[in-house]
Amino acid sequence: MSENTDHRVGFVPFPDADSDRYRACGYWRGEPLGDILRRAAHRWPQRPAILADDTTTYAQLDSAADRMASGLMRMGFAPGDRVVVQLPNVPEFAVVFFGLLRAAAIPVLCLPAHREREIGHLAALSGAIGYVVADRVGGYDYRELARAVRAAAPSVEHVLVHGDAREFTSLASVPATVRELPTVDPADVAVLLISGGTTGVPKLIARTHDDYAYNARASAEVCALTGDDVYLVALPAAHNFPLACPGILGTFGVGGAVTFLADPSPESAFAAIERHRATVTAVVPPLAQLWCTATEWESADPGSLRLLQVGGAKLAENAAREVRPRLGAALQQVFGMAEGLLNYTRLDDPDDLVATSQGRPLSELDEVRIVDDAGNDVPAGTEGELLTRGPYTIRGYYRAAEHNARAFTADGFYRSGDLVRRLPSGHLVVTGRIKDVINRGGESVSAGEVEEHLLAHPAVVQVAVIGLPDDDLGERVCAAMVVDDTLPTLAQLKDFLTGRGLAPFKHPDLLHVVEHLPVTAVGKIDKRAVAADIG
Repeated sequence: MSENTDHRVGFVPFPDADSDRYRACGYWRGEPLGDILRRAAHRWPQRPAILADDTTTYAQLDSAADRMASGLMRMGFAPGDRVVVQLPNVPEFAVVFFGLLRAAAIPVLCLPAHREREIGHLAALSGAIGYVVADRVGGYDYRELARAVRAAAPSVEHVLVHGDAREFTSLASVPATVRELPTVDPADVAVLLISGGTTGVPKLIARTHDDYAYNARASAEVCALTGDDVYLVALPAAHNFPLACPGILGTFGVGGAVTFLADPSPESAFAAIERHRATVTAVVPPLAQLWCTATEWESADPGSLRLLQVGGAKLAENAAREVRPRLGAALQQVFGMAEGLLNYTRLDDPDDLVATSQGRPLSELDEVRIVDDAGNDVPAGTEGELLTRGPYTIRGYYRAAEHNARAFTADGFYRSGDLVRRLPSGHLVVTGRIKDVINRGGESVSAGEVEEHLLAHPAVVQVAVIGLPDDDLGERVCAAMVVDDTLPTLAQLKDFLTGRGLAPFKHPDLLHVVEHLPVTAVGKIDKRAVAADIG
């Protein structure tokens, strides 16, 4: 069996002693992730699970997941096979996700904005044999992307298309008569999430059935989710935030309903909230600010919303204080990472704490250290890098041994790269980042990756990619460049990067041409000086 065939090769499991402790505490319950839907269907078969043009009940969704799993198995998908899933926010996402879990295959969840470079890399790294896409979304043809991905990752045998499949397999043709489904080991890999790509291409994050089920269940408890709640999936469903914090999985766990939003603009979002009486949703800071402002002109009433979660980047205090007066919903700040640790402000926290902090750890067994450059714990209230480990934080990226040696301490703490300080209440205040990553509208953009692509342009001699503050996006991507006599325009550079398969959200928003880039004493480009020069 080759390394790419065996999904366990490159997976870093939790140490046995920690696993035993998490089980003894009742955090890990030994239940496959796909059983979240199974239990809900048994308890509430006729309750609505998905609200769309047609309501899908829990019994119907459970049956659809079984038929999808059976069809995948009929096609040859076996336990442990990896399948890249790149679907928009549509009900079929849930059917495919649970179908893969039931077949004991492993979804590799990618974002609609990812393109050839990211998808090709992730498909090859994971050894994926399948790729699930929509036909076209927003004018972009994912079938063209699928052709490129198959060329880059020969392991991909099957392309399943939601919509017009062309030469590929129609997703609608996959479901089959239900057969006996495989047994799933709850300690095994359930899903592969995608890192924010803080160092070059994105990394794969292997979440187990045990830890991810706890992640969703505990998050639902913090948000006081009940069967009366309707969760609006406003961010891409493949994001950790709307999938399991508490998101889709947490909502299904309590018997609530989920509705998918294709377009998070205020017009579409408010209409969906009003139509489905949505009560909870998660957004990034730019969307939160836009929604608050839009209450001045939008006619649809978002008044059913009781809780607005905001995360993915730090929400400014003044914007945080606008949420309840504008939208009528309570604000919950969320600071977390797909690698694990989640911090939430609590529903009974004082307003000032909600407005000025990014929450405290979800679990009593979350271990948090705040350290200086030498790795020493800093005094209480002092800024330092956040290190963490716990019952739902990975102990290593998937198939990334060399990177893991830098990203994790010898005793298993994950080096987040985030600068924080801890309040006496245990809440964290995010103050910055160590890693060279730009947070653009809640999406992480690796400066090094963008620089690598720009340097491939024949006119670019030197480049430094930095983040500049922006009221709407949080940060904009700025490329400071030394060029030869031929000066490319920003539009030409974007076309060039598109041709290299780089996702559009990573493209520079601003172009700043300089005669030379300042360097530090050791000869490295001084990005602080670059930012100061640009002003």
